[in-house]
Amino acid sequence: MLSLIGKAQVREGAMAPEISLPNVKDSIVSLSSFKGKVVLVDFWASWCGPCRASNPHVARLYKKYKDRGFEVFGVSVDEEKADWVKAIRQDKLKYTQVMAGSALNNKTTQKYGVELIPATFLLDKSGKIVAMDIDGKELENKIKELLQ
Repeated sequence: MLSLIGKAQVREGAMAPEISLPNVKDSIVSLSSFKGKVVLVDFWASWCGPCRASNPHVARLYKKYKDRGFEVFGVSVDEEKADWVKAIRQDKLKYTQVMAGSALNNKTTQKYGVELIPATFLLDKSGKIVAMDIDGKELENKIKELLQ
């Protein structure tokens, strides 16, 4: 995975900072509204090849585990809403999507210490960060463990 958590203000074991951003319909959605669920916070963008390549896997995990209490909170760093919405449609992403905008220069990416994307943060049901930047089988196993 091509992400790097540089000077992150977050770490495993810490509570995830709040994120409240607009979705595709311009309604504000807050990360805290998913407390009680296992949540994957996924920073990505329509123009990021590695992000787009990981979207099918994330979508598959969401479809497989959403009925057991798993949620994905996609945070786009796209600057153009139209590009973001088109990518959501093309990649058939059915989970929650919000837009931070401003490429990687915004308050949300700074709060999370995101310098490269994709960047992911797996949260337990209390909102605590339990893993960062894991993918593939490791991610799926951790989701299954947290849902038990």
